[in-house]
Amino acid sequence: MFSGLPRHYDRVAALFSFGQDPRWRRAMVDAVQASPDQRVLDVATGTGLVARALKRRYGSRVVGLDQSEQMLSRALPLVGPVYEQVVRGEAEQLPFADAEFDALTFTYLLRYVDDPAATMRELARVVRPGGRIAMLEFHVPPRPVLYPAWRLYTRVGLPALGRLVSRDWYEVGRFLGPSIDGFWRRHPLPDVVEMWRAAGIHPVEARKMSLGGGVVMWGVRDNGRT
Repeated sequence: MFSGLPRHYDRVAALFSFGQDPRWRRAMVDAVQASPDQRVLDVATGTGLVARALKRRYGSRVVGLDQSEQMLSRALPLVGPVYEQVVRGEAEQLPFADAEFDALTFTYLLRYVDDPAATMRELARVVRPGGRIAMLEFHVPPRPVLYPAWRLYTRVGLPALGRLVSRDWYEVGRFLGPSIDGFWRRHPLPDVVEMWRAAGIHPVEARKMSLGGGVVMWGVRDNGRT
C-alpha cells in the first residue's frame, strides 16, 4: 500500500496532520537524549525524517531499517551524511545482535505488526541496558467532545485530501482512520505501556500531543530482563 508514497511522503504527512507530524517527531527525538558517540537504530525509518533529526540534533551514528524497498530508495542516498547503514528488514525479527545499539526509535509501527507485545520484546532485545527507546504513533482524541470531529476528518477528510494527491494517497487516507481507531480499541494506552514494561523497558512515559491526535512514548531498557 505504501509503495507509491515515498516521493511526496514528507510534505503530505505534514499536510494530513495539519503540520503536527513534524512537531511530534521532534518531541520523540527530544526524548531519546542520545549523544554523538552513540549508535541509534531507527526502525521503520521510511524516508529518513527521524534519522535526519537524530543526526542533526545529536550527531549520533544512525542505522535505519525498513521493510519497504520503495521507502529505502529514499533513505539510501543518505548513507554517509546521515546514516551509518540502511538495512531492509522487519521489526519482528531484527537482523542485529543483542544490546547492539545505545538507543532505538520507531514511528507508526505497532499498528502494522501481528503481535505488538512480541515486537516490543524484539525491539528491546537489541538495545543495551540503560539505553532509551522512543516511539511516535497516531492516537485517538478523547470522547465525547473531540472524537466525533476526529472521526469525521479521518473517515471523510483524509480520503478526500488523498484523492487530490494520488490514488495511492487516497487508499492510505481510507486506511488510516480505521487502522488507528482499531489499534487503540484493541490495545488501550495503559496496555501498550504494560507491553513496554513486560519487554524490560522502564520507567515508561507517554505524552499525548495535539489534543490526543498523537502520542510519544519513551522508556529506558533495564538490565536485560525480558
